Amino acid sequence: MYQIIGTKIRKLREEIGLTQEELAKSVGLSNEFISFLELGQRAPRLESLSSIAKFLKKDISYFIVEKEEGFSFLFKREGMNRKTKRVLKKFQNYCDKYLRLEELTRRHLDLAPLYTHITAERMAAQERRRLGLGSEPIRDIFSLLELNGLRMLRHPVSEELKISGVFIFIELKQAAFALVNSNQSFGYQVFVAAHEYCHYLKHRYDGPVVDNPDIFVDEYLTLYHKRERFAHKFASHFLIPPEKVQEIIEKDIRMKRLNYEDVLYLKRYFGVSTIALLRTLKELEYLSQTKLKEYQKLDSNHHEEELFGNMAEEMQQKKGRSRALLSDRFQNLAIEAYRKKKINKENLAKLIGTDKEKLESMLKI
Repeated sequence: MYQIIGTKIRKLREEIGLTQEELAKSVGLSNEFISFLELGQRAPRLESLSSIAKFLKKDISYFIVEKEEGFSFLFKREGMNRKTKRVLKKFQNYCDKYLRLEELTRRHLDLAPLYTHITAERMAAQERRRLGLGSEPIRDIFSLLELNGLRMLRHPVSEELKISGVFIFIELKQAAFALVNSNQSFGYQVFVAAHEYCHYLKHRYDGPVVDNPDIFVDEYLTLYHKRERFAHKFASHFLIPPEKVQEIIEKDIRMKRLNYEDVLYLKRYFGVSTIALLRTLKELEYLSQTKLKEYQKLDSNHHEEELFGNMAEEMQQKKGRSRALLSDRFQNLAIEAYRKKKINKENLAKLIGTDKEKLESMLKI
């Protein structure tokens, strides 16, 4: 609870551009106390919290009343049909199992920093620096995001339900989760994962998010909440650093206007969807509006296979689209829990979705 109070104070303080010292002076408290408070290492007295709440123009209940748990809030959303609720219930069960495995193995993930008062482009650059990525492509975004506190599940969702991704932050557990629709192409899943990661870094205390596929279509994006536009911009810059695109074009391709084979070459290098790469190239003025529209109409999968002879990542994804793709970390936690005798073999087989024969073979190693 102290950590939640502290995080909310810090978020509001940074949103209005105050330092800890300025807030402390304004509410008659010490700078040191505000620092410990924001770190969740001090319990504020009611009078102190009341002064802070009044200055930040919030009711005191904002800091001390626990919000309705994320999934309960989602299930009550208007227009939530039975099939969508079924998908979200599976996601909720996965989250519960995941957190239980962390308790059994005592392996809890730390939260990544919460960003406030920053542009999407700068946030993407800062996060890349924090993670030590430089400007190189991210080869396994799902594992990377998970190790930085966003637990992942890729699960097939039918097209009729209009779900590309879901983000949820369970405040009481200080745990974040993302669901990515695995029926989408691999490159599309990568972009959705980066989009949900932005919600985690910037909007985790703003409530759960269900992202409609229209959010990833330029013509419709402007119709959605500004946080979706922010996450869209962040994902583009996080996955495709503009400086790296320029470097490759200037040093290797050496053409101001790109042919379609150049686009696919860059798309494979960054491991993203063709549409995401096209947007970046248009933004950097390597494609005209006419060429952008022309290239968007082409069947990129067909042309990529014709040009490069293989579609390894796409084919791999097609094989897994009929079932949930559990994260590597989730499976590792389950096996550790079994080896520590916290769960039995039957439970392990159910958790990781395998039969007993395969499990026996794996456990002998």
